[in-house]
Amino acid sequence: MRLDEYLDGVDRDDEAERRRLAEEKSYAIVDHLDDVERQFEQSVSGGDLYGSTAPEIFVGRSSYPEVSTGVLSPVDPDADAAGFATSGDWYDRGLQIEGVLERRTGLLNAQRSARVNVEDVWDGFVGTQREVAIADHPVDVEVGLSETPEFDLSVDDVATPTGPRASATDATLGENPHVPRAVEKTLSDDEWRAEGAMTYLYRRGFDVYDVNTILSAGALGRGPNRRLVPTRWSITAVDDAVGKYLRGTTRSADTIDEVEVWHNDYMGNRYWIVLSPGTWEFELVEMKAPDSVWNPTGETHYLASAHEGQNGRTGYVEETAGAYYAARLGVLEHLSERDRQAKCLVLREVTDAYWAPVGVWQVREGVRHAFDDPAGVPDSMQGRPGNSETFASAIDRLVQRELPISRGALRRKSTLVAGRQSGLSDF
Repeated sequence: MRLDEYLDGVDRDDEAERRRLAEEKSYAIVDHLDDVERQFEQSVSGGDLYGSTAPEIFVGRSSYPEVSTGVLSPVDPDADAAGFATSGDWYDRGLQIEGVLERRTGLLNAQRSARVNVEDVWDGFVGTQREVAIADHPVDVEVGLSETPEFDLSVDDVATPTGPRASATDATLGENPHVPRAVEKTLSDDEWRAEGAMTYLYRRGFDVYDVNTILSAGALGRGPNRRLVPTRWSITAVDDAVGKYLRGTTRSADTIDEVEVWHNDYMGNRYWIVLSPGTWEFELVEMKAPDSVWNPTGETHYLASAHEGQNGRTGYVEETAGAYYAARLGVLEHLSERDRQAKCLVLREVTDAYWAPVGVWQVREGVRHAFDDPAGVPDSMQGRPGNSETFASAIDRLVQRELPISRGALRRKSTLVAGRQSGLSDF
């Protein structure tokens, strides 16, 4: 399909209407927090004992190696706990920002301070938390609270938001959790490095969401090195490790035959993925609109980027942080399925409709589904890219028709765009 035909079929939502709706929904979250507080008051039993089903854990990073570690449980005891855990299923359900915030504000983070060294810790509060993390379904727990929760919302650019929190005195399992055999295998091997254990679980069908929870609970790695890993760090670590593994599987693969452009639009984030023949390179360029959550006072788009060559990076990405590794994973999964490699440029436009950060999971899913189930693309175009004769011509058309910045601005920020101005034959 010619690129212009592809672009003609892409819907661009009305920006003003999306902004108006976003403002209305942001006020609705405040009302939802009030409802959560009332639910909590009704669910407390025996003064300060709270019982529910825990789908997830959270490990903070402040004051490391003495961290805040918590069990996340729905305030509503009748809620479907599995639906509160961060997962790719949220995209499949069409969850939007307000839906994510409603779920996360409905989770109580019962937390305690703990040392990160947990090699043999399977009792007490931390032991219960670790059991929750390695189980294959949400686990019934009872948590003793030492104070009334603070009913607010904490947001982060990498981790999924967290809602009400309270200090816990203890936590007790209400059932024996079932641990998958693959997880038992990684737990029993004290000599298995964490990176190898992560990729093993991924190859056994565990999605990165499951793996980063297990890693966060200190259940992977060599015995003496097993530590609680802050949630924000574990998310990026798993995306990076799995991405490196997938990059290795395609290192000797043939390249794609022609330039492909893929698109998705999710939660006020517009993704353009340009794949071009050649050995692996990857770059993410983010364009953050004025009045958007990450550029609230800017008068022009704020640009951020990061790049890697065929052999990857030697240091952590600072400017685009966890979004880089999440986007890269989505691209590498697609190329691995095709047994192909390519040069890849991901362009992420953060519009002002992205009114609250919900974590990099939406970047991961936005890129993943650009290849098979994108929003704003007609059914007849699902799973089909727009094609262009060269990388340069693809960039030209995107700048002319879709991107909010000039080619000059993009060229100054993008290693791939700047490097392809000379008209190399493979482009």
